[in-house]
Order: sequence, then C-alpha cells, then structure tokens
Amino acid sequence: MRRLFWLAMGITIGALVVRKLSAAAEKMTPRGIAGSIGDQVQQHDTLAKVPAAAVANVRNDMYLASETIRLVDKDAHVRLAADTHDKLMAFKKNIDAATKFIPLWVKVAVAIALGLGTMVGWKRIVVTVGEKIGKTHLTYAQGMSAELVAMFTIGLADNFGLPVSTTHVLSSGVAGTMAANRSGLQWATIRNLAMAWVLTLPAAILLSGSLYWLFARLF
Repeated sequence: MRRLFWLAMGITIGALVVRKLSAAAEKMTPRGIAGSIGDQVQQHDTLAKVPAAAVANVRNDMYLASETIRLVDKDAHVRLAADTHDKLMAFKKNIDAATKFIPLWVKVAVAIALGLGTMVGWKRIVVTVGEKIGKTHLTYAQGMSAELVAMFTIGLADNFGLPVSTTHVLSSGVAGTMAANRSGLQWATIRNLAMAWVLTLPAAILLSGSLYWLFARLF
C-alpha cells in the first residue's frame, strides 16, 4: 500500500509539472506573447488610450518580449518552424515600431545640442585628445590607429548591445598609441579623464532622475 501511495503521489506531481510546463510553453508561443500584451491594451481599446500610470508596464512588457524574441532567434539550440519564426519576427517588428522610436523633435534637439556644444568646445576637445593625453603631439599614424580601434570597438559593442562612449573609447585608443610609441603619458590628464568617467554615471542618474521628477509634476 505504501508503494502504491508514493506511486500515486509521483504520478500526481508529474502531471502537475507537465501542466505547468505546458502552460509556460504556451505563453512563449506568438499567441501567448501577443495575448499577454494584447489583453493589457484591449482593456483601453488602443495603446494611445492606456493611462499614463499603466503605460510604463505595457511598454516594459513589449520591450522584454522583443528582447526575448531577439535572444531566442540568436540561440543556436532553439529550432523554430519557419511559420513560427516568421510570425515572431513580424510581431517583434510591430512592437519595436511602438517602443523603439525617436520622435522628430528629440532628433532635432539632440542635433542642435551636439552642434552648439561642438562649436563652443571643439578646440578644448581637440587639444586635450591630440596634445594632453601623451607627452608628444598625436601623429597621423597614431590618430589612424586610435580611430580604427574606436571604429571596431564601437561596432562590436553595437552588435552585442553593449553601452559604450565614443569619447571614452577614442581617448583610451590615443593613450594606447602613446604607450606603444613609448612617448609617455600625461598622468594628470589621464587621472582627470578617469575621474570624469567614474562621476559621469552617478551624476547623469541624479540629473535625469531630478528632471523626470520635475517634469512629471509639471506636465
């Protein structure tokens, strides 16, 4: 009787596990993923009518679904039927269009800000990178080497989705050429650059958080 009891318990637990796995697998199908997001949007008819308090959750779900599909598509161990793959990619394209876009006014504002910043501070940037990282002026060969390294590094980072700074990469490349050329480094400049890199993240977090708090209450 004891054996029959444990056998029955094992069968019951196994059935529950299979049911849970089947439910999880159903959620990973195009219908399951679309249904989860669709149910949230359907409560308000359209995405444009979703209340501001709920927009973040819906957008997060859409972004996570897109990233999950991207990772699944790159996974060599996952084999999807052609029809399923096409539907997933079509679904990803649609939700990307709703989440991964830049409004025109943002593009214009960023372009103006970058242009004005370069117009005002270009000389300081050029002098720092070309003359103050190493103890000698940057040569054509060193400049080309640093630019090539920056190009490949930024390209690889973009391919793997890694956040990098163009200025950081280029400055490090220039420092590397100075070290390879044995012309020496100006450690005061290197120290200032390193401190700026370290302080950039917390300063940006504090400023953006403060601005969001302000704008959320004003608008």
